[in-house]
Amino acid sequence: MRRIHRRKLLKLSGASTLAAGSGLAGILASGQAPAFAQGTTLQWLKFVDFVPVSDQLLKGKIKDECKKALGIDLSIETINGDGIQARISAAIQSRSGPDIMMAASNWGQLYAENLVDVSDIAEEVGKAQGGYFQTSRDIAYDGKRWIAMPFTILGVLFANRTSWFADVGVTPGKFPGTWDDYRAIGKQMKSKNHPYGQTLAHAFGDGPAFWYPYLWSWGGKEVEADGKTVALNSKGTVESVKFAVAFWKECFDDGGMSWDDAGNNRAFLANTISSTSNGASIYLLAKAKADTYLTESGKPLKDDIFHAPLPKGPAGQFSYHVPFSNLVPTYGKNQKAAKDFLRWFHTKDIYGEWFTSQQGFSTGTTRMWEDDPVWKVDPIMAPFRTAAESGHFAGYAGPAGRAAAEAISKFIIVDMYTKAVQGMPAEEAVKWAHAELVKIYA
Repeated sequence: MRRIHRRKLLKLSGASTLAAGSGLAGILASGQAPAFAQGTTLQWLKFVDFVPVSDQLLKGKIKDECKKALGIDLSIETINGDGIQARISAAIQSRSGPDIMMAASNWGQLYAENLVDVSDIAEEVGKAQGGYFQTSRDIAYDGKRWIAMPFTILGVLFANRTSWFADVGVTPGKFPGTWDDYRAIGKQMKSKNHPYGQTLAHAFGDGPAFWYPYLWSWGGKEVEADGKTVALNSKGTVESVKFAVAFWKECFDDGGMSWDDAGNNRAFLANTISSTSNGASIYLLAKAKADTYLTESGKPLKDDIFHAPLPKGPAGQFSYHVPFSNLVPTYGKNQKAAKDFLRWFHTKDIYGEWFTSQQGFSTGTTRMWEDDPVWKVDPIMAPFRTAAESGHFAGYAGPAGRAAAEAISKFIIVDMYTKAVQGMPAEEAVKWAHAELVKIYA
Protein backbone atom coordinates (compact mmCIF):
# COMPACT_ATOMS: atom_id res chain seq x y z
CA MET A 1 0.00 0.00 0.00
CA ARG A 2 1.17 3.52 -0.75
CA ARG A 3 1.65 5.11 2.70
CA ILE A 4 -0.31 8.29 3.42
CA HIS A 5 2.21 10.23 5.46
CA ARG A 6 1.22 12.26 8.47
CA ARG A 7 2.40 15.57 6.98
CA LYS A 8 0.24 15.07 3.90
CA LEU A 9 -2.82 14.15 5.95
CA LEU A 10 -2.41 17.12 8.25
CA LYS A 11 -2.26 19.37 5.22
CA LEU A 12 -5.41 17.79 3.82
CA SER A 13 -7.39 17.87 7.01
CA GLY A 14 -6.17 21.18 8.37
CA ALA A 15 -3.54 21.17 11.10
CA SER A 16 -5.96 22.73 13.57
CA THR A 17 -8.34 19.77 13.40
CA LEU A 18 -5.97 16.91 14.23
CA ALA A 19 -3.55 16.68 17.12
CA ALA A 20 0.04 15.83 16.09
CA GLY A 21 0.84 12.17 16.63
CA SER A 22 -2.73 11.23 17.59
CA GLY A 23 -6.13 10.72 16.01
CA LEU A 24 -6.47 9.46 12.45
CA ALA A 25 -3.28 11.20 11.33
CA GLY A 26 -1.23 9.22 13.82
CA ILE A 27 -2.97 6.00 12.85
CA LEU A 28 -2.26 6.43 9.17
CA ALA A 29 1.29 7.62 9.73
CA SER A 30 2.10 4.60 11.88
CA GLY A 31 0.37 2.12 9.63
CA GLN A 32 -1.31 0.55 12.69
CA ALA A 33 -5.05 0.18 13.00
CA PRO A 34 -6.82 1.62 16.07
CA ALA A 35 -7.86 -0.89 18.70
CA PHE A 36 -11.58 -0.22 18.22
CA ALA A 37 -11.42 -1.09 14.54
CA GLN A 38 -9.72 -4.46 14.86
CA GLY A 39 -12.15 -6.98 13.41
CA THR A 40 -14.72 -4.31 12.52
CA THR A 41 -16.71 -5.00 9.37
CA LEU A 42 -18.35 -2.06 7.65
CA GLN A 43 -21.21 -2.68 5.25
CA TRP A 44 -21.52 -0.12 2.44
CA LEU A 45 -24.59 -0.24 0.20
CA LYS A 46 -24.05 1.59 -3.07
CA PHE A 47 -25.19 1.87 -6.66
CA VAL A 48 -23.75 -0.39 -9.33
CA ASP A 49 -21.33 2.00 -10.98
CA PHE A 50 -21.88 2.92 -14.62
CA VAL A 51 -18.08 2.72 -14.84
CA PRO A 52 -17.52 -0.93 -13.82
CA VAL A 53 -13.79 -0.56 -13.22
CA SER A 54 -14.55 1.80 -10.30
CA ASP A 55 -16.49 -0.87 -8.41
CA GLN A 56 -13.71 -3.33 -9.15
CA LEU A 57 -11.24 -0.89 -7.61
CA LEU A 58 -13.37 -0.40 -4.49
CA LYS A 59 -13.90 -4.12 -3.95
CA GLY A 60 -10.26 -4.92 -4.60
CA LYS A 61 -7.38 -2.51 -4.04
CA ILE A 62 -9.19 0.07 -1.90
CA LYS A 63 -10.80 -2.62 0.25
CA ASP A 64 -7.31 -4.03 0.88
CA GLU A 65 -5.87 -0.58 1.60
CA CYS A 66 -8.69 0.10 4.05
CA LYS A 67 -7.89 -3.08 5.93
CA LYS A 68 -4.21 -2.17 6.19
CA ALA A 69 -4.77 1.48 7.13
CA LEU A 70 -7.76 1.20 9.47
CA GLY A 71 -8.15 -2.45 10.36
CA ILE A 72 -11.63 -2.35 8.87
CA ASP A 73 -13.06 -5.10 6.70
CA LEU A 74 -15.01 -3.21 4.05
CA SER A 75 -17.98 -5.14 2.69
CA ILE A 76 -19.50 -3.47 -0.38
CA GLU A 77 -22.91 -4.44 -1.72
CA THR A 78 -23.76 -2.99 -5.13
CA ILE A 79 -27.31 -3.03 -6.51
CA ASN A 80 -29.10 -1.29 -9.36
CA GLY A 81 -29.79 2.36 -8.64
CA ASP A 82 -33.55 2.08 -8.97
CA GLY A 83 -33.63 -0.19 -5.93
CA ILE A 84 -31.49 1.90 -3.61
CA GLN A 85 -34.09 4.27 -2.17
CA ALA A 86 -36.38 1.42 -1.17
CA ARG A 87 -33.48 -0.25 0.63
CA ILE A 88 -32.59 2.98 2.45
CA SER A 89 -36.19 3.51 3.56
CA ALA A 90 -36.52 -0.07 4.77
CA ALA A 91 -33.27 0.14 6.73
CA ILE A 92 -34.24 3.41 8.41
CA GLN A 93 -37.71 2.12 9.30
CA SER A 94 -36.47 -1.21 10.68
CA ARG A 95 -33.41 0.40 12.28
CA SER A 96 -31.14 -2.29 10.89
CA GLY A 97 -29.05 -2.59 7.79
CA PRO A 98 -25.84 -1.25 6.22
CA ASP A 99 -23.47 1.03 8.13
CA ILE A 100 -23.14 3.38 5.14
CA MET A 101 -25.65 3.91 2.34
CA MET A 102 -25.09 5.76 -0.90
CA ALA A 103 -27.94 8.12 -1.84
CA ALA A 104 -28.78 10.05 -4.98
CA SER A 105 -30.10 13.59 -5.22
CA ASN A 106 -31.29 15.02 -1.89
CA TRP A 107 -32.74 11.77 -0.55
CA GLY A 108 -30.81 12.23 2.67
CA GLN A 109 -33.09 15.14 3.57
CA LEU A 110 -35.95 12.65 3.97
CA TYR A 111 -34.13 10.81 6.74
CA ALA A 112 -32.25 13.66 8.43
CA GLU A 113 -33.36 12.88 11.98
CA ASN A 114 -32.12 9.32 11.59
CA LEU A 115 -28.68 10.20 10.24
CA VAL A 116 -25.40 10.73 12.08
CA ASP A 117 -23.97 14.26 12.08
CA VAL A 118 -20.94 14.19 9.77
CA SER A 119 -20.19 17.91 9.97
CA ASP A 120 -16.65 17.35 11.25
CA ILE A 121 -15.69 15.26 8.21
CA ALA A 122 -17.55 17.38 5.67
CA GLU A 123 -16.11 20.67 6.90
CA GLU A 124 -12.63 19.19 7.10
CA VAL A 125 -12.67 17.90 3.53
CA GLY A 126 -14.36 20.99 2.11
CA LYS A 127 -11.83 23.32 3.69
CA ALA A 128 -8.89 21.27 2.44
CA GLN A 129 -10.16 20.88 -1.10
CA GLY A 130 -11.24 24.36 -2.14
CA GLY A 131 -14.84 24.24 -0.95
CA TYR A 132 -17.88 22.35 -2.15
CA PHE A 133 -19.94 23.04 -5.23
CA GLN A 134 -23.30 24.45 -4.22
CA THR A 135 -25.14 21.32 -5.32
CA SER A 136 -23.14 19.18 -2.89
CA ARG A 137 -23.94 21.50 -0.01
CA ASP A 138 -27.61 21.80 -0.94
CA ILE A 139 -28.29 18.10 -0.74
CA ALA A 140 -26.15 17.20 2.27
CA TYR A 141 -26.63 20.16 4.66
CA ASP A 142 -29.97 20.71 6.41
CA GLY A 143 -29.29 24.27 7.56
CA LYS A 144 -27.80 23.24 10.89
CA ARG A 145 -25.55 20.26 10.23
CA TRP A 146 -24.20 17.98 7.54
CA ILE A 147 -26.54 15.02 7.44
CA ALA A 148 -24.62 13.29 4.65
CA MET A 149 -21.08 13.17 3.31
CA PRO A 150 -20.94 14.44 -0.29
CA PHE A 151 -19.59 11.65 -2.49
CA THR A 152 -19.60 12.80 -6.10
CA ILE A 153 -21.50 14.75 -8.75
CA LEU A 154 -22.42 13.13 -12.03
CA GLY A 155 -22.10 15.67 -14.82
CA VAL A 156 -25.06 15.64 -17.23
CA LEU A 157 -24.76 16.82 -20.84
CA PHE A 158 -26.17 15.78 -24.19
CA ALA A 159 -24.40 12.88 -25.89
CA ASN A 160 -24.77 13.30 -29.65
CA ARG A 161 -23.93 11.40 -32.83
CA THR A 162 -21.40 13.54 -34.69
CA SER A 163 -21.99 12.17 -38.20
CA TRP A 164 -25.78 12.27 -37.98
CA PHE A 165 -25.77 15.88 -36.84
CA ALA A 166 -23.31 16.72 -39.60
CA ASP A 167 -25.79 15.29 -42.10
CA VAL A 168 -28.25 18.06 -41.13
CA GLY A 169 -25.59 20.78 -41.02
CA VAL A 170 -24.76 20.78 -37.29
CA THR A 171 -21.18 20.61 -36.06
CA PRO A 172 -20.08 20.18 -32.41
CA GLY A 173 -19.17 23.86 -32.17
CA LYS A 174 -22.58 24.94 -33.43
CA PHE A 175 -24.92 22.73 -31.45
CA PRO A 176 -28.50 24.12 -31.27
CA GLY A 177 -28.53 26.88 -28.66
CA THR A 178 -32.27 27.06 -27.99
CA TRP A 179 -35.07 24.55 -27.56
CA ASP A 180 -36.67 25.87 -30.74
CA ASP A 181 -33.49 25.17 -32.70
CA TYR A 182 -33.01 21.77 -31.08
CA ARG A 183 -36.60 20.88 -31.91
CA ALA A 184 -36.18 21.94 -35.55
CA ILE A 185 -33.12 19.72 -35.88
CA GLY A 186 -34.95 16.92 -34.10
CA LYS A 187 -37.71 16.91 -36.71
CA GLN A 188 -35.11 16.31 -39.38
CA MET A 189 -33.42 13.63 -37.30
CA LYS A 190 -36.63 11.69 -36.70
CA SER A 191 -37.53 11.87 -40.39
CA LYS A 192 -34.20 10.11 -41.03
CA ASN A 193 -35.06 7.49 -38.41
CA HIS A 194 -32.57 9.00 -35.94
CA PRO A 195 -34.87 10.32 -33.17
CA TYR A 196 -33.79 11.90 -29.93
CA GLY A 197 -34.09 9.74 -26.83
CA GLN A 198 -35.19 10.71 -23.31
CA THR A 199 -37.04 8.99 -20.50
CA LEU A 200 -40.52 9.92 -19.31
CA ALA A 201 -40.52 7.09 -16.77
CA HIS A 202 -39.40 6.92 -13.13
CA ALA A 203 -35.66 6.90 -13.84
CA PHE A 204 -34.07 8.38 -10.71
CA GLY A 205 -31.24 10.18 -12.53
CA ASP A 206 -32.13 10.73 -16.17
CA GLY A 207 -35.72 11.80 -15.56
CA PRO A 208 -35.15 14.73 -13.19
CA ALA A 209 -31.81 15.67 -14.79
CA PHE A 210 -33.61 16.49 -18.04
CA TRP A 211 -37.08 17.65 -17.08
CA TYR A 212 -36.17 19.89 -14.13
CA PRO A 213 -33.77 22.17 -16.06
CA TYR A 214 -36.16 22.08 -19.02
CA LEU A 215 -38.89 23.43 -16.69
CA TRP A 216 -36.60 26.13 -15.26
CA SER A 217 -35.58 27.27 -18.72
CA TRP A 218 -39.21 28.25 -19.34
CA GLY A 219 -39.46 30.19 -16.09
CA GLY A 220 -41.28 27.42 -14.26
CA LYS A 221 -40.38 26.49 -10.70
CA GLU A 222 -41.57 24.20 -7.97
CA VAL A 223 -41.66 26.70 -5.12
CA GLU A 224 -40.77 30.27 -4.23
CA ALA A 225 -37.56 31.15 -2.43
CA ASP A 226 -39.32 30.87 0.94
CA GLY A 227 -39.52 27.12 0.40
CA LYS A 228 -43.21 27.14 1.29
CA THR A 229 -45.20 28.83 -1.46
CA VAL A 230 -45.80 26.40 -4.32
CA ALA A 231 -45.41 28.26 -7.61
CA LEU A 232 -45.63 25.56 -10.27
CA ASN A 233 -48.94 26.61 -11.83
CA SER A 234 -47.65 29.51 -13.90
CA LYS A 235 -47.71 30.65 -17.50
CA GLY A 236 -44.11 29.54 -17.98
CA THR A 237 -44.84 26.02 -16.74
CA VAL A 238 -47.93 25.67 -18.92
CA GLU A 239 -46.03 26.85 -21.99
CA SER A 240 -43.23 24.39 -21.23
CA VAL A 241 -45.74 21.54 -21.13
CA LYS A 242 -47.45 22.56 -24.36
CA PHE A 243 -44.09 22.78 -26.11
CA ALA A 244 -43.02 19.42 -24.66
CA VAL A 245 -46.05 17.61 -26.06
CA ALA A 246 -45.36 18.68 -29.64
CA PHE A 247 -41.59 18.35 -29.10
CA TRP A 248 -41.97 14.75 -27.99
CA LYS A 249 -44.19 13.71 -30.88
CA GLU A 250 -42.00 15.38 -33.49
CA CYS A 251 -38.54 14.43 -32.23
CA PHE A 252 -38.39 11.61 -29.68
CA ASP A 253 -38.31 7.84 -29.59
CA ASP A 254 -41.60 6.67 -28.06
CA GLY A 255 -39.74 3.91 -26.24
CA GLY A 256 -38.59 6.53 -23.76
CA MET A 257 -41.95 6.33 -22.04
CA SER A 258 -40.71 3.23 -20.23
CA TRP A 259 -36.93 3.67 -20.04
CA ASP A 260 -35.03 3.29 -16.80
CA ASP A 261 -31.69 5.03 -16.32
CA ALA A 262 -29.96 2.58 -18.64
CA GLY A 263 -32.62 2.72 -21.36
CA ASN A 264 -31.19 5.65 -23.27
CA ASN A 265 -27.68 4.20 -22.91
CA ARG A 266 -28.81 0.99 -24.57
CA ALA A 267 -30.64 2.85 -27.34
CA PHE A 268 -27.70 5.12 -28.13
CA LEU A 269 -25.21 2.25 -28.16
CA ALA A 270 -27.56 0.32 -30.46
CA ASN A 271 -27.58 3.23 -32.95
CA THR A 272 -31.30 3.91 -32.55
CA ILE A 273 -31.18 7.46 -31.13
CA SER A 274 -29.11 10.49 -32.08
CA SER A 275 -29.06 12.60 -28.92
CA THR A 276 -29.80 12.11 -25.22
CA SER A 277 -29.20 13.87 -21.92
CA ASN A 278 -26.90 11.64 -19.87
CA GLY A 279 -23.70 11.30 -17.95
CA ALA A 280 -20.54 10.30 -19.78
CA SER A 281 -21.23 6.59 -19.38
CA ILE A 282 -22.36 6.13 -23.00
CA TYR A 283 -19.09 7.43 -24.38
CA LEU A 284 -16.94 5.68 -21.78
CA LEU A 285 -18.51 2.30 -22.47
CA ALA A 286 -18.19 2.82 -26.23
CA LYS A 287 -14.54 3.68 -25.64
CA ALA A 288 -13.88 0.71 -23.36
CA LYS A 289 -15.46 -1.71 -25.85
CA ALA A 290 -14.49 -0.08 -29.12
CA ASP A 291 -14.66 -3.37 -31.00
CA THR A 292 -18.18 -4.07 -29.74
CA TYR A 293 -19.97 -0.76 -30.18
CA LEU A 294 -19.81 0.26 -33.81
CA THR A 295 -21.64 2.72 -36.03
CA GLU A 296 -23.91 1.51 -38.81
CA SER A 297 -20.90 1.80 -41.11
CA GLY A 298 -18.73 -0.41 -38.90
CA LYS A 299 -16.53 2.29 -37.38
CA PRO A 300 -15.95 2.62 -33.60
CA LEU A 301 -18.91 4.46 -32.10
CA LYS A 302 -16.61 6.26 -29.67
CA ASP A 303 -15.25 8.29 -32.58
CA ASP A 304 -18.72 9.51 -33.52
CA ILE A 305 -19.82 11.11 -30.22
CA PHE A 306 -19.62 14.67 -28.91
CA HIS A 307 -21.09 16.35 -25.82
CA ALA A 308 -23.00 19.60 -25.42
CA PRO A 309 -25.04 21.42 -22.73
CA LEU A 310 -28.83 21.60 -22.70
CA PRO A 311 -30.21 24.50 -24.79
CA LYS A 312 -31.69 27.78 -23.60
CA GLY A 313 -35.37 28.45 -23.06
CA PRO A 314 -37.28 31.72 -22.78
CA ALA A 315 -35.99 32.13 -19.19
CA GLY A 316 -32.39 31.14 -19.89
CA GLN A 317 -30.11 28.13 -19.83
CA PHE A 318 -30.12 25.71 -16.91
CA SER A 319 -28.59 22.41 -15.92
CA TYR A 320 -28.95 19.70 -13.32
CA HIS A 321 -25.99 17.52 -12.42
CA VAL A 322 -26.87 14.53 -10.26
CA PRO A 323 -25.21 14.62 -6.81
CA PHE A 324 -24.53 11.58 -4.66
CA SER A 325 -23.78 11.33 -0.97
CA ASN A 326 -23.15 8.71 1.70
CA LEU A 327 -25.44 8.38 4.72
CA VAL A 328 -24.45 7.05 8.13
CA PRO A 329 -27.64 5.92 9.92
CA THR A 330 -28.01 6.38 13.66
CA TYR A 331 -29.02 2.75 14.14
CA GLY A 332 -25.52 1.62 13.19
CA LYS A 333 -23.25 0.01 15.78
CA ASN A 334 -20.13 1.11 13.90
CA GLN A 335 -20.77 4.84 13.57
CA LYS A 336 -17.26 5.91 14.55
CA ALA A 337 -15.66 3.39 12.22
CA ALA A 338 -18.00 4.54 9.43
CA LYS A 339 -16.96 8.15 9.90
CA ASP A 340 -13.28 7.23 10.08
CA PHE A 341 -13.63 5.29 6.84
CA LEU A 342 -15.31 8.21 5.08
CA ARG A 343 -12.65 10.62 6.33
CA TRP A 344 -9.93 8.27 5.08
CA PHE A 345 -11.65 7.61 1.77
CA HIS A 346 -11.93 11.34 1.00
CA THR A 347 -8.23 12.01 1.43
CA LYS A 348 -6.58 13.15 -1.77
CA ASP A 349 -4.64 9.94 -2.33
CA ILE A 350 -7.46 7.44 -1.75
CA TYR A 351 -10.31 9.38 -3.33
CA GLY A 352 -7.90 10.27 -6.12
CA GLU A 353 -7.49 6.60 -7.01
CA TRP A 354 -11.24 6.21 -7.30
CA PHE A 355 -11.68 9.54 -9.10
CA THR A 356 -9.11 8.59 -11.71
CA SER A 357 -10.92 5.32 -12.34
CA GLN A 358 -14.08 7.29 -13.13
CA GLN A 359 -12.36 8.87 -16.17
CA GLY A 360 -14.46 12.02 -15.87
CA PHE A 361 -17.82 10.35 -15.25
CA SER A 362 -17.72 11.98 -11.81
CA THR A 363 -16.81 15.64 -11.50
CA GLY A 364 -15.98 15.63 -7.79
CA THR A 365 -17.87 17.41 -4.99
CA THR A 366 -15.12 19.92 -4.21
CA ARG A 367 -13.45 22.39 -6.53
CA MET A 368 -10.01 20.83 -6.24
CA TRP A 369 -10.95 18.04 -8.62
CA GLU A 370 -11.48 20.42 -11.54
CA ASP A 371 -7.68 20.64 -11.77
CA ASP A 372 -7.08 16.89 -11.71
CA PRO A 373 -4.91 15.46 -14.53
CA VAL A 374 -7.78 13.18 -15.57
CA TRP A 375 -9.27 16.06 -17.57
CA LYS A 376 -6.21 16.24 -19.82
CA VAL A 377 -6.48 12.64 -21.00
CA ASP A 378 -9.42 12.80 -23.41
CA PRO A 379 -10.70 15.99 -25.11
CA ILE A 380 -14.14 14.41 -25.66
CA MET A 381 -14.58 14.47 -21.87
CA ALA A 382 -13.46 18.10 -21.48
CA PRO A 383 -16.99 19.59 -21.35
CA PHE A 384 -17.63 17.66 -18.12
CA ARG A 385 -14.71 19.26 -16.24
CA THR A 386 -16.62 22.36 -15.13
CA ALA A 387 -20.14 20.93 -15.35
CA ALA A 388 -20.71 21.05 -11.59
CA GLU A 389 -20.21 24.83 -11.51
CA SER A 390 -23.60 25.39 -13.11
CA GLY A 391 -27.09 24.32 -12.37
CA HIS A 392 -29.71 24.28 -9.70
CA PHE A 393 -31.17 21.43 -7.78
CA ALA A 394 -34.60 19.97 -7.02
CA GLY A 395 -36.59 22.50 -5.03
CA TYR A 396 -35.38 25.57 -6.94
CA ALA A 397 -36.04 28.40 -6.25
CA GLY A 398 -36.43 27.21 -2.66
CA PRO A 399 -34.12 24.98 -0.62
CA ALA A 400 -33.36 21.35 -1.46
CA GLY A 401 -34.88 20.23 1.83
CA ARG A 402 -37.26 17.49 2.90
CA ALA A 403 -40.21 18.68 0.80
CA ALA A 404 -38.11 18.94 -2.35
CA ALA A 405 -36.68 15.50 -1.64
CA GLU A 406 -40.15 14.03 -1.34
CA ALA A 407 -41.26 15.73 -4.56
CA ILE A 408 -38.37 14.37 -6.59
CA SER A 409 -38.73 10.93 -5.03
CA LYS A 410 -42.35 10.88 -6.22
CA PHE A 411 -41.36 12.08 -9.73
CA ILE A 412 -44.02 14.78 -9.70
CA ILE A 413 -42.30 17.06 -12.23
CA VAL A 414 -41.50 14.18 -14.57
CA ASP A 415 -45.05 12.82 -14.29
CA MET A 416 -46.48 16.22 -15.17
CA TYR A 417 -44.86 16.00 -18.59
CA THR A 418 -45.67 12.31 -18.94
CA LYS A 419 -49.37 12.88 -18.33
CA ALA A 420 -49.46 15.65 -20.92
CA VAL A 421 -47.64 13.60 -23.55
CA GLN A 422 -50.11 10.79 -22.89
CA GLY A 423 -53.02 13.10 -23.63
CA MET A 424 -53.93 15.14 -20.55
CA PRO A 425 -54.42 18.84 -21.44
CA ALA A 426 -51.38 20.90 -20.47
CA GLU A 427 -53.30 23.07 -18.03
CA GLU A 428 -54.74 20.02 -16.28
CA ALA A 429 -51.35 18.32 -16.03
CA VAL A 430 -49.90 21.44 -14.40
CA LYS A 431 -52.83 21.75 -11.99
CA TRP A 432 -52.41 18.12 -10.98
CA ALA A 433 -48.69 18.53 -10.30
CA HIS A 434 -49.24 21.83 -8.46
CA ALA A 435 -51.81 20.18 -6.19
CA GLU A 436 -49.46 17.30 -5.44
CA LEU A 437 -46.73 19.75 -4.47
CA VAL A 438 -49.11 21.65 -2.19
CA LYS A 439 -49.76 18.43 -0.28
CA ILE A 440 -46.02 18.06 0.27
CA TYR A 441 -45.07 21.67 1.01
CA ALA A 442 -48.10 22.47 3.18
